[in-house]
Amino acid sequence: MKVEDIKQICVIGAGNMGHQIAVCGALAGYKVSCTDISQDMLNKAEAFANTYLPERVAKGKLRQEQVDKALANLSFTKNLEEAAGAADFVIEAAVEKIGIKRKLFADLDRITPPHAILATNSSFIVSSQVADATKRPDKVCNMHFFNPALVMKLVEVVQGAHTSVETAQVTMDLTAKLGKTGILLKKEIYGFLVNRILGALNSEALYLADMGIATTEEIDLAVTNALGHPMGPFRLMDFTGIDLAYYIGMERYQNTGDATDKPSPLLVEKFTKGEYGVKAKKGFYLYE
Repeated sequence: MKVEDIKQICVIGAGNMGHQIAVCGALAGYKVSCTDISQDMLNKAEAFANTYLPERVAKGKLRQEQVDKALANLSFTKNLEEAAGAADFVIEAAVEKIGIKRKLFADLDRITPPHAILATNSSFIVSSQVADATKRPDKVCNMHFFNPALVMKLVEVVQGAHTSVETAQVTMDLTAKLGKTGILLKKEIYGFLVNRILGALNSEALYLADMGIATTEEIDLAVTNALGHPMGPFRLMDFTGIDLAYYIGMERYQNTGDATDKPSPLLVEKFTKGEYGVKAKKGFYLYE
């Protein structure tokens, strides 16, 4: 299989990452079907596309014919068979829970054509943890976009021991077709590249806040003003989702059994209160 053989893409999950990946694919000229178990999420995703794309025309970033073609290429459905039945490439962007992902990949293996590549957008769960749920482990890999997917250029492609060279190359080629910059990891490693570096920063920032050394606002000010980061770690967690950070920490702890991998007390407190960040209008900061 070559990248030229990809005509139709299926995106699993209409959340913050999924619906933006779907729009990326549609803008690149692919037929894209986005699916989710929640009709409400699908409605919000479709409303986003119908608002965002015309806005880009108004700002001179896109031509009207580009938007018309992208919207014609884009569809939203709760029906997994309808979304994935003719897909040449699947990008799974569901919740970061291994049980859900394994069930999805088993279903996708049954539903999609035999040639289809099944990629997971997971930021921490390596594809070897879901590949054996399929009869095509050689066609399974990680294809990790960054949030917001329409803006961020980098995509991490991870070639596990089960992933064929062809699958890795096609995924890298598709990354380029989507207008992204791909980096290929030749081995699986927890957290990949960017999130290992970011995780170390977040872990230290949470430790300093938990210990009362400084406030979350002061830590963000230190990181933005002294290290030159565009956004501090707590503001960034608000944007990516405090619930996501909690789930990732719990998944890691369940895998290792190491108490140091548990989510920090401050993170647990925010998660318990439902203060997930921007999407909940409240996290480490308040949002109107």
